[in-house]
Amino acid sequence: MTDEVRRLGAMFAATDDEITDWYTVPRRADRWLRVNFIASLDGAATHDGRSAGLGTPADKRVFGLLRRLADVILIGAGTVRAEGYGGQLLDDAGRAWREERGLPPHPVVAVVSARLDLDPDSPLFSAAPVRPLVLTTRQAPAERRAALAEVSDVLDSGGTAVDTRLMRELLAERGLRQVHCEGGPHLLGTLIEEGTVDELCLTLSPRLEGGTARRITDGGRITPTGMTLAHVLTGDDGTLLLRYVRAQTVS
Repeated sequence: MTDEVRRLGAMFAATDDEITDWYTVPRRADRWLRVNFIASLDGAATHDGRSAGLGTPADKRVFGLLRRLADVILIGAGTVRAEGYGGQLLDDAGRAWREERGLPPHPVVAVVSARLDLDPDSPLFSAAPVRPLVLTTRQAPAERRAALAEVSDVLDSGGTAVDTRLMRELLAERGLRQVHCEGGPHLLGTLIEEGTVDELCLTLSPRLEGGTARRITDGGRITPTGMTLAHVLTGDDGTLLLRYVRAQTVS
């Protein structure tokens, strides 16, 4: 199994620079929220409770390249607990790529958590190459807020629930305009409901999972949102990497 990736119908495998170019937003100064998920062919978002269990070499390669483009990597607290985050999220080549283009070597990591159910001693904070952000609510528990404020910048993004529209404003004020969201399903449901998704990168893993695994969205009101297919990439193992951008109108 290889990590070769090509455009659908292309004769030659793509280079890292070509793939990165295909996903680059035309103007970095624009605010842009990209969401990245993987699912099985029958719609499961996890294998054994983790999205990483569905990963393929092609998906992992593109996933790493998308992180290079981000000002901030956005993650829901549940995904942090389930998947495990901490330390360097980019490899040496990715950090060098960013520095060559005048970007900080590592994106900021921002965690969305209304209840602040996060361990301040976890590698997410203790091994972070850049001080993380925690996006929470004004009613979050005071003791947890104080503990997390020692290891991160805690920002209020709503009263009783995180408002993702306000969240985007707060990130942009810090110069974090290119947002790469890595889950989870509850956060995606909120982003869809509040109309803050600009792009969905969806990998279809070439497998049937069965069972009762979650979808890539969980919660939030039904909010039909038109999307336009930007491109399709394929891996030699049958992986499909779909890129959709937000349409102007819903038909």
